[in-house]
Amino acid sequence: MADDAVLRRSLVCLAAIMLLIGLYTHSFKKMMATYLFGMFAIAGVVLPDWEFFDRPVSQWTSPLSVPKMVPHSPPTPTRFRFYPIRTIIYTIIYGYALYKWWMYISST
Repeated sequence: MADDAVLRRSLVCLAAIMLLIGLYTHSFKKMMATYLFGMFAIAGVVLPDWEFFDRPVSQWTSPLSVPKMVPHSPPTPTRFRFYPIRTIIYTIIYGYALYKWWMYISST
């Protein structure tokens, strides 16, 4: 349920950014480029199966085993584990995409 709220909030922020870009540049193409960039960015961060990807990168090719849980025990929160290689990969990909988007938006 909390993931739905994050997705909704992200989409509302994307709509506001699209409106600002559209008003600033007066270009429908640049507004649509902002939409596509924003949707890919949101999909890459909010929508993945974090139980699968919240492991070291070397284990991404192996299947995910489901641990046996004792009834009435709350699952441990594992959403925000820090893995340096994953952080570097995300930084490179999103940094390059943000750079290309900004170059396109700021061009005349």
